[in-house]
Amino acid sequence: MIDTLVNWFAAIQAWLFEAVVQPLMFHAGFSEYLEDAFDGTEWFLIGVCELILLFLVLRPLEAWIPVHAFNDKRARWTDFIYTVLYRLGAFSVLVFFLIDPLVAKATELLHLEGINPFNLENLLPGITDKPLVTFLVYLLVLDLCEYCYHRAQHSFGWLWGLHSLHHSQQNMNLWSDDRNHLLDGVIHDVVMALVALAIGVEPAQYVLLVSITRMLQSLQHANVRIHFGRLGDSLLVSPRFHRWHHAIGIGHESKGHGTLGGHNFGVLFSFWDILFRSAYFGQTFEHTGIRDQVATATRPARDYGSGFWVQQWLGLKRMVEFSRKRSR
Repeated sequence: MIDTLVNWFAAIQAWLFEAVVQPLMFHAGFSEYLEDAFDGTEWFLIGVCELILLFLVLRPLEAWIPVHAFNDKRARWTDFIYTVLYRLGAFSVLVFFLIDPLVAKATELLHLEGINPFNLENLLPGITDKPLVTFLVYLLVLDLCEYCYHRAQHSFGWLWGLHSLHHSQQNMNLWSDDRNHLLDGVIHDVVMALVALAIGVEPAQYVLLVSITRMLQSLQHANVRIHFGRLGDSLLVSPRFHRWHHAIGIGHESKGHGTLGGHNFGVLFSFWDILFRSAYFGQTFEHTGIRDQVATATRPARDYGSGFWVQQWLGLKRMVEFSRKRSR
């Protein structure tokens, strides 16, 4: 069954490349990039498969066991635009392949100077002889980096100015994982690509790692009443565990259990939050958003925008604003 699906995927990729992509590349005078374009066709199809699978599995679940009814139906469509852009544009994978030649060149120069860069193969000899073990080790290392980067997004003012767009969704849904400022997305993908290349992740492995991570994060953001029990939530990030990260007045704005504000920064594995004392195991499904979206007697409600381009512009303005506040 799996072999059949792989063969179908390969056949569709070859047809799409030969019928559409290759002629366009020749017409545009980019024939020297045909190999990269063939890989790009694969990323595009993987994104299409993800969109179809998410819609067929999570959309019915949102209708069957929703946390709450939406008060803005347009919100889901705005988030869907982000998902199409990130999944079909394959930002993460594209950045990885763009940085790969630069890292290879830097590694070569270091070798000439007698310096051997860090690599998990050097730290754990023979790890690459066991593909499944290698994959799991890479997944753990990258997820730990994701946790650290996520906490940084809630710690540094200018990063929170960008990341707050993600938290401003008051109607969180299966597409909300990709609701991110483009600049924030680029910075994140560059950091993760550099880490992946530094520890020796192969391109094919990176594509699979990114795809698995994205699918699980879509589940975490879905408007569904799902949790994995106390034991399961202590290992993997469930929709309920992650919803407390997005909860108004809790997810970012509380002091949390650690030195930084907020709770539940884990991306795939929740045991990082337990280890670093940032876990909160709430038993309810809270409403999501940011406290300053609600007007008070002394403060007007902050506008995070309702459309893609407005949200991007306001994110840049917040980045500058919060940077100035932190520097004072």
